[in-house]
Amino acid sequence: MKKNILIAFALVIGFYANAQTPTTDSIKSINEVVTADNVEWGWLNPLRGDKSPAAGKLWGDRTKNEPAGFLVKFNKGFSSPPHIHNITYRGVVIKGLLHNDDEQAEKQWLSAGSYWQQPAGEAHITAADDNENMAFLDIQEGPYLVKPTSEAFDNGERPVNVDKTNIVWLNAKDIEWISNKSKAQTAFLWGSHKDNQLRATLLKLPAGFKGKIKNLSQNFRAVVISGGISHQFSKKEDKKKLNAPSYFGAEENGTSIISVEKETVLYIRSNGKYKVI
Repeated sequence: MKKNILIAFALVIGFYANAQTPTTDSIKSINEVVTADNVEWGWLNPLRGDKSPAAGKLWGDRTKNEPAGFLVKFNKGFSSPPHIHNITYRGVVIKGLLHNDDEQAEKQWLSAGSYWQQPAGEAHITAADDNENMAFLDIQEGPYLVKPTSEAFDNGERPVNVDKTNIVWLNAKDIEWISNKSKAQTAFLWGSHKDNQLRATLLKLPAGFKGKIKNLSQNFRAVVISGGISHQFSKKEDKKKLNAPSYFGAEENGTSIISVEKETVLYIRSNGKYKVI
């Protein structure tokens, strides 16, 4: 089945079709930062060695039964064999062109800023077609395993591919937890806005933004998808430059002091509300 679902309809499906994966996250986030230069890299599938994409840790351990966020780098021309995963994952393209679909599907190249959801158990391939190709992957449980298509199954979830041109952005005036003066924009990706349930959004900060993001939940994690920010947890500490694909987490009621030179997009995963002020 081809996964070419468009605009808001795709977002609605991606936002609510996660009943089979965990909807809460018991692991509390802490104040932490991983800069792009300090990412720990290894192989996504160690059994394939250098034939496998590279994987970079941001948080959690994808080899254990726990939530994790990690980066994946693909060489130009990479194309995986048909396979399945034992768990559902969500992905955002950071660099290059990526394709993720049934092996019979026509190539739908997703450029930087695009989003996709790959359900557990569904057979698919992943391919890359640019000189530099990188994506961020988010899993709500682990371990992240690659298995043969002979073990395919239907977990009730459905795949989603959303090109960046089909992502629906809401202005600050439309969102109660973002101050209107910030001129930030938000796009919903997946999850539920019920109390303490997991959700993910894209947050677009305009050039020249200076403000704060306050975490009001037990779990808040942010990945720089494009652009870059200057970041502090308090004015007493030195500013850190977080360019894509850097990461920062925040403890409950923790505040991140942020300034932006050029337009920047953050992927934010949380167990509840946050405020942009």
